[in-house]
Amino acid sequence: MTEASALPGQPRGGVISGPATARAWCVLAPNPSPMTLDGTNTWIVAEPDSDLAVAIDPGPLDESHLRAVIDTAERAGKRIALTLLTHGHPDHSDGAARFAELTGSSVRALDPALRLGDEGLDAGEVITTGGLELRVVPTPGHTGDSLSFHLPADRAVLTGDTILGRGTTVVAHPDGRLGDYLDSLRRLRSLTVDDGVATVLPGHGPVLNDAQGAVEFYLAHRAHRLAQVETAVEAGHRTPAEVVASVYADVDRSLWPAAELSVRAQLDYLGEHGLIEG
Repeated sequence: MTEASALPGQPRGGVISGPATARAWCVLAPNPSPMTLDGTNTWIVAEPDSDLAVAIDPGPLDESHLRAVIDTAERAGKRIALTLLTHGHPDHSDGAARFAELTGSSVRALDPALRLGDEGLDAGEVITTGGLELRVVPTPGHTGDSLSFHLPADRAVLTGDTILGRGTTVVAHPDGRLGDYLDSLRRLRSLTVDDGVATVLPGHGPVLNDAQGAVEFYLAHRAHRLAQVETAVEAGHRTPAEVVASVYADVDRSLWPAAELSVRAQLDYLGEHGLIEG
């Protein structure tokens, strides 16, 4: 068995739910699947001495999970005062409206259709709730509306699906675009280099203790996949399905539909940059 410290990003072992940093707790939603890994990570973030907390990605519309998030906050002496969404995929956002009813909090998101309240989220914005500081980092690519949240006090970043705790993410074509995704990974790398971010708090999977290592792995993986797709096209594989069968032959077939989304994004990227014929 490979030691966790030898895996990309150095994922933490043990139970995913529970405290992750001084200011962040995870409550794992009961929606495991090949696409959601162990389930959706709902994050509660707050200053240790504050009675106000922020919830990030309430998860699916599962009453028991939503109440578990509230109960976790209340046991720590905190009230959910604000809800944030990293993006609009249902496993992250479907429970948001009901969660807002239960907590009385507003829901802020990049996509206006997901908001409950008057305020959205802007790149570079600093959110302060109960003395907590969260910085909004635009990280489109997985989806067009994907955001991450930088938690400077804990040298951590909450990445939604942009970086996962295990494996790699899907660039969900056509909403997601590979060029945007690569730019987002470079933006996250700059946080690790320039701002000292060390920890990734992902939307699925375990916490990663080596943020820079995780980003570098993702960038290398994308470069490798792009080269494979280009080679497959040169070998005569023209349709996305043909490319998936060639490039992802060693991947569980249940993941091929998701892989095809990424392949479509890769083919668009290669075509835009003149690396293959359109």
